[in-house]
Amino acid sequence: MRPDNLNPLFAEITTLPGVGPRLAKLFERLAGPRVIDLCWHLPSGLIDRRYRPSLAEAVPGRIATVKVRVMAHQAPHSPKGPWKVLCTDGTRDIDLVYFRANQDWLRKLLPDGAWCVVSGKLESYNDRLQMNRPDHVVPVDEAESLPAVESVYPLTTGLVARVVQKAVQAAVARAPALPEWHDASILKARKWPDWRSALEAAHHPETEADLLPEMPPRQRLAYDELLANQLALALIRLKQKRAAGRSQKGDGHLVEAALQALPFPLTASQRTAFAEIAADMAEPHRMLRLLQGDVGSGKTVVALLAMLTAVEAGQQAALMAPTEILARQHFNTIAPLATAAGIGIELLTGRDKGAARKRALERLADGRALLAIGTHALFQDDVLFRDLGLAVIDEQHRFGVHQRLQLAAKGKGVDVLVTTATPIPRTLVLTAYGDMEVSRLTEKPAGRQPVDTRTLPLERLSEVVGAVGRAIEQGAKVYWVCPLVEESEAVDLADAEARYGALTERFPGRVALVHGRMKGPEKDRAMKAFAEGPADILVATTVIEVGVDVPAATVMVIEQAERFGLAQLHQLRGRIGRGGGRSTCLLLYRPPLGETAHERLKILRESDDGFRIAEEDLRLRGAGDLLGTQQSGLPRFRLADLAEHADLLPMARDHARLILERDPDLQGDRGAALRTLLYLFERDAAVRYLRSG
Repeated sequence: MRPDNLNPLFAEITTLPGVGPRLAKLFERLAGPRVIDLCWHLPSGLIDRRYRPSLAEAVPGRIATVKVRVMAHQAPHSPKGPWKVLCTDGTRDIDLVYFRANQDWLRKLLPDGAWCVVSGKLESYNDRLQMNRPDHVVPVDEAESLPAVESVYPLTTGLVARVVQKAVQAAVARAPALPEWHDASILKARKWPDWRSALEAAHHPETEADLLPEMPPRQRLAYDELLANQLALALIRLKQKRAAGRSQKGDGHLVEAALQALPFPLTASQRTAFAEIAADMAEPHRMLRLLQGDVGSGKTVVALLAMLTAVEAGQQAALMAPTEILARQHFNTIAPLATAAGIGIELLTGRDKGAARKRALERLADGRALLAIGTHALFQDDVLFRDLGLAVIDEQHRFGVHQRLQLAAKGKGVDVLVTTATPIPRTLVLTAYGDMEVSRLTEKPAGRQPVDTRTLPLERLSEVVGAVGRAIEQGAKVYWVCPLVEESEAVDLADAEARYGALTERFPGRVALVHGRMKGPEKDRAMKAFAEGPADILVATTVIEVGVDVPAATVMVIEQAERFGLAQLHQLRGRIGRGGGRSTCLLLYRPPLGETAHERLKILRESDDGFRIAEEDLRLRGAGDLLGTQQSGLPRFRLADLAEHADLLPMARDHARLILERDPDLQGDRGAALRTLLYLFERDAAVRYLRSG
């Protein structure tokens, strides 16, 4: 159960003064639906109101706080003109200017003859000093209530700065003092305040420097979030180790048969990765391992060898892919090898219905089928295995932690191997996969040639179409990638269907179209037409990003490449260069290019090293956008910036490991404080892994 002292923070945002249902919807869009979400909504700037000159000394262009006496109100000369309040401080005059203001409200706010303190930006107009709609107007006896420095928060449409400031301050005021979960030595060495003080300081910056991520209060909060993440992952890992596993040792006969059937030898890193996986499977505890490899590095083969090892040990193995296209492709790759070895294999996707599905389920349940390839359909309750020993989850970044545990629950002590072809920077590997051992494939199979990558402005589209025509006449297959399925009025992006129409007119009968809104059988027909003929050009959206394998494809055109992320462009480019021939990737962009887009395309031209590209992507975009946290299973950090706080991550990982070595069930006083930390950052699921959780 969440500690009682945290309940005020996890209350609905409508419990804050002045936040009703209408504002609550806007705040939810801005930060989230609860009080804690506003605590994590840190200021992005500040307004310094400490400049308090006389009007004679005042410098236009600065924010100033001045004491003035109201002399007169001057009504506008026309309905659209400004209402002016003429004021003085005895050294010089100033006009307070209001457009479309209620005059009764203004006369009440600024009565004739009254002394007031006003704060806002000073301007000069026709040699007269003026202040347009001051930010603050208070009577002189309330001058102390004006903030000397005001925090500026990110906003959303419909919310004004003052309302957000007020709500955030009310949220922070609810934060309780919490028991300290850090060693005193860390606090002293890093000059970190306690948690409550750090939160207060982060929301009340005194100078621009206080907004920097390396300042002690912000650094402390970021580290708390990273530690909660690493502690949660370490608890999951500990739970996996405690869970009964079983040794899966094969005799190698099926693995050897598969290797003999392959048309190429394994690379050194494939052999190393398979040896690590086989050794892990042979241990009596459950395996939880990430197989990370760049595009075309041969992960599927390594995963297949692991699956055959499980079969040699007398168990079944299942491989789950994120899309139906990819599941069917894996099936087509693996089925001939399984058949040659005399092993039954079944394909299970959401599309399979009726008698075929029933037969597949029966063969998995009674063990006649030893291998299963499928999509999310493998999760369904009616899918039963006789004895599942290994679950392989392909393209792990499309699934979350709980989904991989769900598939593992289909058997007893199931070993789990997850793979990703999206190279992930080391910092993100730690945050998303800290509960796993990691194997890396760093080489491309022999015979692969680097892809010649070029950038061209969209004005040269007709030249590109001509070049594509020459390429297909010489036997090449061409991918043509567009960002959207159909025109959007909001965003002027290339339209896949329009491009398909234009290319079909130029190359009748030789163009196929595939996008995410098509039904499964339509996609299959388009992919088959491209892979086997008659289509030589496949117009596609990013559904082809992952795993599609057509070795004859040697040309890729990506329209409006500046709209794509760096890692995504690298993934798309990886669809070509899979055969022995030279391949070309043309990145079409709409000028003028922004600085980030220019740098992104430059990196892509220079490098085909997915791991370098991933690190650059992290630097250019930040972790939040890198894989798209919503669909990636990556944690969404509110306070930690993985590019800025990268040095804190290894420290948090080591700290979490040390904590659990000393107190694996978090039972002591410090353990209780650490449980509070887990609840504070909503890692509640990890608390359930504690023996007395």
